[in-house]
Amino acid sequence: MITRAEYCVVACAEAWRGDGEVLAAAMAPVSSFGARLAKRSFEPDLLLTDGEAMLVGLDGSVEGWLPYRRHLTMVTGGRRHVMMGASQIDRFGNQNISCIGDWERPARQLLGVRGAPVNTLNNPVSYWVPKHSPRVFVERVDMISGVGYDHAVGPYHRIPRVVSDLGVFDFETPDRTMRLASLHPGVTVDEVRAATGFEVTVPDEVPYTREPTAEELRLIREVIDPKGLRDREVRV
Repeated sequence: MITRAEYCVVACAEAWRGDGEVLAAAMAPVSSFGARLAKRSFEPDLLLTDGEAMLVGLDGSVEGWLPYRRHLTMVTGGRRHVMMGASQIDRFGNQNISCIGDWERPARQLLGVRGAPVNTLNNPVSYWVPKHSPRVFVERVDMISGVGYDHAVGPYHRIPRVVSDLGVFDFETPDRTMRLASLHPGVTVDEVRAATGFEVTVPDEVPYTREPTAEELRLIREVIDPKGLRDREVRV
């Protein structure tokens, strides 16, 4: 039986399809497993990083140093595809990881904007949200950390996809607002609507997220995540 977490890994991997030789940067276990699956399966030219200063191989071993000047060149020239998390995300893809509530007196202080503005203006950025809820998918983010399509500037801004534990979303609509691109098996459109704090665009026919191939399933279970960490992040 294929688990929801395994569908999520495959959905994250698909974010890098067609990217070629770019730096794949992921911020969580499932999205990291997705990047490694993409490189092992259909994007062999992807560059993987330890998130700090090294390029790493498929098993995580160090393959080379990534000098800051080279990293900066890639970051500012569209040669990196990040999959970030989101404490909040809205219909236009604006992301918040800074604070919840009014900026002058927030109810909760989070990470801060960190590299989100530069990431979103200078690179394609996708998002992975392990728990889809109206608290995350909101009508309007409390603070813009990552820039969405209603504030986009520059030639490299692009949000290929948002993956959650319910489905996959893109912005292939005339007004560049969020659209349901696929449902994970076992999830209904009504569930997605109930868990989303804005009116998400739903096509007349919504496909299911593709299944992993037999080889991809073997890689996920035996090579990439033999300890089953994916099931701790995606609980159904």
